[in-house]
Amino acid sequence: MNLIGLIPYSFTVTSHLVITLTLSLSIFIGMNIIAVKTHQLKVFSLFLPAGTSLGLAFLLVPVELISYFFKPLSLAIRLFCNMMAGHTLLKVFAGFAWSLSSGSGIVMLLQIIPLLILVPLYGLELGVALIQAFVFSLLTCIYLNDAVNLH
Repeated sequence: MNLIGLIPYSFTVTSHLVITLTLSLSIFIGMNIIAVKTHQLKVFSLFLPAGTSLGLAFLLVPVELISYFFKPLSLAIRLFCNMMAGHTLLKVFAGFAWSLSSGSGIVMLLQIIPLLILVPLYGLELGVALIQAFVFSLLTCIYLNDAVNLH
């Protein structure tokens, strides 16, 4: 879905927070279902590592709970921000080149500059789209591994 937005006149659905949040929440809910089916009540050991003293538990459990429930939000925001920023930058440079083309004389020749900048930016955005898809998949696998193996 990240790469679809690089096709001219197309739309990147992952540049919207609702889409990325839906993806990450569905992964989070599925991960929790798998963890509960696999480990029943032992799943709560994710929030309190073995060998932790009771005094430290009162500090550690809320911190672990907060970090656990912010995983899908961070996963969604990371993908959304990277896709939105890159695609917006491409559209700004393309719009600038388009507005320069409506001028006359030397102004029309200046449109070559933003068009030349678009070529490396397009390559960079292609790399970002591929890397973000990889990072999203990798973090999903790491979160699923934590749910299955209960670190």
